[in-house]
Amino acid sequence: MTTLTLFTPSGALAKAENLKRAARRLTQLGFEVAIDADALARHQRFGGDDATRLTALHRIADAAPSIALATRGGYGLTRLLDRIDWGRIAHSVEHGTRWVGYSDLTALQNGLIARHKGLSMWAGPLACDDFGRSEAEGGVDEVTRDCFLEAMSGALEAVGFRETSRDIPGGFDGLEARGRLWGGNLTVLCSLLGTPHWPKVKGGILFLEDVNEHPYRVERMLLQLQQAGVIDAQAAVLLGDFSGATKSPLDRGYGIKDAVAALRARTKTPVLTGLPFGHVRTKVCLPVGGTVELYVQGRETILGWQSDPRLAHGEHGHHDHHHH
Repeated sequence: MTTLTLFTPSGALAKAENLKRAARRLTQLGFEVAIDADALARHQRFGGDDATRLTALHRIADAAPSIALATRGGYGLTRLLDRIDWGRIAHSVEHGTRWVGYSDLTALQNGLIARHKGLSMWAGPLACDDFGRSEAEGGVDEVTRDCFLEAMSGALEAVGFRETSRDIPGGFDGLEARGRLWGGNLTVLCSLLGTPHWPKVKGGILFLEDVNEHPYRVERMLLQLQQAGVIDAQAAVLLGDFSGATKSPLDRGYGIKDAVAALRARTKTPVLTGLPFGHVRTKVCLPVGGTVELYVQGRETILGWQSDPRLAHGEHGHHDHHHH
């Protein structure tokens, strides 16, 4: 049986019923679901005070369930980064735990990449956002669900999408790249620059998304990464969804396309758009920290990787190289 633990590392849950609904649905999908003791804890806007959330993180790492799925994002992991025992987190990953989430989970995923080459987590759904939505709110997105099930079983080895840039003559036809996949939420990632939690990835494939950030703010953060030498050092950049921001009358036609154009004008690194990932209903699962291969044919883009052999054979793998 695949054990799955739901935990709250960042923002507090508004309603317990979404968590219960998510747990019920995940159980129906065949997982043995456990809800962490402090999943519903609250302190100000957080899912419990810092000590509570840190203890929960370590408790889950020590228990090493098959899957550790965050209930929601928000904000809160940044407060914990300096106090996380990364050896314990790494140990759980080596014992087969797949940590899954996006948004604020970007801090945890990239903090691990900064310290352990070869270890990965999953950028993917959040329990309450993606599995806890009521039928009236649209229920569970089928693509998101199926992609999650495939990724967690070890069967998912690639995701495909259509590159959406219309302003690049010929698009990125023929592009091939291979490197370490990293990134996630743009705002959270930028907050790690210059800290010990920043992954110094060269020749990687950087993916980015954000929500409720005005295009000029997105542009400013993209240019910060470019001016810091980060974008130029990558093999490719994949942009997911950047929606939710309120337009301003001052924009006069300026939008995300212009922000992307401003970045492309300053780097030779291919910047692709259309990755089905971000604060949207339909999202794929991506092995953050894993080595991936990117192929573009026409506008069809394939991002592929080798699945974990331990999962494909249905075993809970045990490695003997532990970092403590």
